[in-house]
Amino acid sequence: MLRITELKLPLDHSEQDLAAAIVTFLGIKPADLKSYTVFKRSYDARRGVMSLAYIIDMEVEGEARLLARFKDDIHVLATPDTSYHFVTQAPATLAKRPVVVGFGPCGLLAALVLAQMGFKPIVLERGKKVRERTKDTWGLWRKNVLNPESNVQFGEGGAGTFSDGKLYSQIKDPRHLGRKVLTEFVKAGAPEEILFIAKPHIGTFRLVSMVEKMRAEIESLGGEIRFQQRVTDLHIDNGHVRGLTLADGSQIEADHVILALGHSARDTFEMLHQRGVFMEAKPFSVGFRIEHPQTLIDKARWGKYAGHPILGAADYKLVHHASNGRAVYSFCMCPGGQVVAATSEEGRVVTNGMSQYSRAERNANSGLVVSINPEDYPGGAMAGIAFQRALESHAYVLGGSTYEAPAQLVGDFLAGRASTAVGSVEPSYQPGVHWTDLATALPDFAIAAMREALPEFGKKIRGYDMHDAVLTGVETRTSSPLRITRGEDLQSLNVKGLYPAGEGAGYAGGILSAGVDGIRVAEALALEMSSQG
Repeated sequence: MLRITELKLPLDHSEQDLAAAIVTFLGIKPADLKSYTVFKRSYDARRGVMSLAYIIDMEVEGEARLLARFKDDIHVLATPDTSYHFVTQAPATLAKRPVVVGFGPCGLLAALVLAQMGFKPIVLERGKKVRERTKDTWGLWRKNVLNPESNVQFGEGGAGTFSDGKLYSQIKDPRHLGRKVLTEFVKAGAPEEILFIAKPHIGTFRLVSMVEKMRAEIESLGGEIRFQQRVTDLHIDNGHVRGLTLADGSQIEADHVILALGHSARDTFEMLHQRGVFMEAKPFSVGFRIEHPQTLIDKARWGKYAGHPILGAADYKLVHHASNGRAVYSFCMCPGGQVVAATSEEGRVVTNGMSQYSRAERNANSGLVVSINPEDYPGGAMAGIAFQRALESHAYVLGGSTYEAPAQLVGDFLAGRASTAVGSVEPSYQPGVHWTDLATALPDFAIAAMREALPEFGKKIRGYDMHDAVLTGVETRTSSPLRITRGEDLQSLNVKGLYPAGEGAGYAGGILSAGVDGIRVAEALALEMSSQG
C-alpha cells in the first residue's frame, strides 16, 4: 500500500472531496484509486485558516511506478506495517501461571496480551468490578463517604476510568504498540475514530463497558481476574520472586509477577520497600485544578471556527518557566468536563479531572501544576509519598474536613486574599468546595511560580487569568513519586521474575503509555517463560 502525509482539505469537505484530493495529488485517474483509509486526521490552523490535515493509506494501480516518481517527496511512501505480531506462544505445559497485580490500563493490556499468547494469567485487583466501583465512587462524590479500597484510584480499569479517557501520548513507539492498544479498545466498543483522529478520547461511560468486554476476553482465553485481592507481601527467595500473600492470608505461588500497581498503591510500595525491592525517588508535580467556561477556551483556540462540530470542545497545552527555576504547566486538560474527588485515603483531599465522550459540560478544567524534584523532599524513595500526604491532609483541613475541596478565585489568588463566594464560573467539584485562601496549600515556591505563570498564560489564551476562574486544591497525583527501577530485561534490578510496569512503577503517564508498557512487559515475561520451557 501507499501512504500520503500532509494532505490538507477545508473543514467542511465531503467524502468525494477527499478522494478527489488524493487523485489530484498523485496525478492518477480516479479508477486507479482502488481503496483508501484515513490513518490520521489532525487540525492545521496556520495563517489563520483552519483546515484538516490527513495521512492516507491506499491501494492504487501502479504503486511501484508512483513510488519511483515520488522518490524525492517525503510526503509519499510505502505504508509501514503497523499490525501487531505476537513475540511467542505459551509452551504446551506451564508449571506456574504468571500473575498480574493491578487491573488498570497497564495490567489490563498485559493480562490481555498474555492471555492471547496462551499464558492464562492470574490477575489480582484490590478494588471491585468497574460497575460496583462506580457506585462506591459516587458515594464520595454525592454523600462524602469514602471507600479506601474502591474509588477513583482503585478498582477495575484503574484511575484512567475516571478521566477524560485520553488516548494519545508522546512516547516513542517504533513498534506501533499504541496501535495495538487502540485496536483492542475498538474491538471492545470504542468508536473507530480513535484509530485516526489526532487526539482520541473515550470518556468515562464508554470506558466502563469496554473494560468489561476486555475482561471477558481474558477470561474466555483461560485468564482469571480476582477482585478485592490486595497483595500484602512478596515472597523472595535468593533474589527471585516465588509468590505473594494476600490480605485474607491466602498465598499464591508465582515465579513471574507483573506489578501494574498504579501511582496510588502507597501501602504496596511500603511493603516492597520493606522487602528490599530496589526503588528510587523521582520528580513529579503538584498544583491545583483550574476551571474556565469552555466557550472561553473554544473562542481563544478556534477563533471564528469555535463551535464547529468537527472541532468539538477545544483543549490547550501551556508551560511557563518561572524566574525561580520552576516549570508551571497544564496537565490532564479535560475539555467540557468536571473536577472530581480522587482521594484513596481517609482525611485527605485530592483532585483530578474527568470528561465524558461528548465533552458537553459547561466548564473546561486542567491541572495547573508545578514541578517537584527529589531535592524538595529528601529522605529516600518513600519520601515523596509523605510529601504528597502532607499536602492532601492540609487540603482536607482547608476544605473544612468534610471532603469538600478548598477553592479560590484566580483574581483573589493573584491578589493574595481569601475568596468568600462563587463568581461567574460555577465550580464542578463534588461533593463541593469551601472558599478560602490557597496560599498555604502548596510550598511557597510553587505558589510564587503559579502567580507568575497565570498572567503569562493569559497572554496566550485570552481570559485564562480572568478573576472568576476557579482554582481547586490539591492536585498531587500527577505521576508516581517513585520508580521501581528495572533493567533492560524489564525485570526489577534486584528481584528476578518481578516486572515493575506502568504509572506506579514510574514508566508511564496516561492510559495509552500505560497500555503500551503493559504490552512490553508482558512480552518480556512471555519470552522469559518460553525460554524456560
